[in-house]
Amino acid sequence: MKCQSPRLLLLPVLTLLALLGLRVHDFTEEPMTTAPALPSPGRDATDRQHPPRTGFTWHRVPDPQGNATAKPAPTRHPLQPPYPHPYRFLLNEPHKCRDRTPFLVLLVVTEPADVAGRNAIRQTWGNESSVPGVSILRLFLIGIHPVFAQELRPVLEEESLLHRDILQQDFLDTYNNLTLKTLMGMEWVSKHCPNASYVVKADRDIFLNLGYLVERFLVPPKKNFMTGYIYRNTGPLRSKAYKWHVPREVYPNDTYPPYCGGPGYVLSGDLASKIYNVAQTLPVINMEDSFMGICLHALGIGLTNSPWGVFNMYRLEYEACRFSQLVMVHHYQPQDLLKLWPQFQEAKATCRR
Repeated sequence: MKCQSPRLLLLPVLTLLALLGLRVHDFTEEPMTTAPALPSPGRDATDRQHPPRTGFTWHRVPDPQGNATAKPAPTRHPLQPPYPHPYRFLLNEPHKCRDRTPFLVLLVVTEPADVAGRNAIRQTWGNESSVPGVSILRLFLIGIHPVFAQELRPVLEEESLLHRDILQQDFLDTYNNLTLKTLMGMEWVSKHCPNASYVVKADRDIFLNLGYLVERFLVPPKKNFMTGYIYRNTGPLRSKAYKWHVPREVYPNDTYPPYCGGPGYVLSGDLASKIYNVAQTLPVINMEDSFMGICLHALGIGLTNSPWGVFNMYRLEYEACRFSQLVMVHHYQPQDLLKLWPQFQEAKATCRR
């Protein structure tokens, strides 16, 4: 068993300080999107039922004279993540796929100070040995802490050396930069693991049943495939009162193309490079899951429907046999998983008899 170092044990204190520090920063109106300068690191499906609407385009906001072809304002809106941009990998694992081709790359979105959450995920649904006979590669996606980047850096480097499963680029780790995290994951897969059969993007606060996902949906391997909890006929929230506020300057259309809910979705490995490449040509928005739908629409690739209730965007009360036939349930914290996971592992065999 790997022992925790003194630096890792200090993380709860640093987390408390970070929360106190963040209270004096208002990221709602003017979120920070670029990271402070740091020294160089030590190491570097087809939607058959609802096809995409061919009429979807990016609309330009007319100028006061009614010129519908007026050029957009040259300045970037503060809610729009800066992209494309030459972000640097501060923590990287470029050789993970050198000697193997994983069936599934699991990309987990976490915050820099969340060492306890990452450890819980490593012991539960993020365990690379959780599905017998299936090669799984786990990687955590993080940015730079907006307040305690320098203080957390040695802690993260030590955790990275211990587990070799952290990817970090030099953008600020904020809610409005979640799109940059997912694009970092797509970039990594496209450059360092392009032959993986599938990629799963997951948030930290979910229950994830990779065994059922693989058995039910991923065999045999597919191309141009993406599924999850699918949103259709939705649009951006314009009110600043919402956490998910997207102004017209960032996204002028009234509707989004269909997209998979951000807490957890799966895509075929070939789509990672396609999404990464097309993202270089599109205006990036601050809603990560919606932007993935925009990328697919630009590629002319539809979503694949999943059975109703297999991907859940809301919390369900835990029942072992019921959860054995679900892929994802939102709003399960890592500490919840540590309590229920041993029971879930024992119950799976009996529930399927």
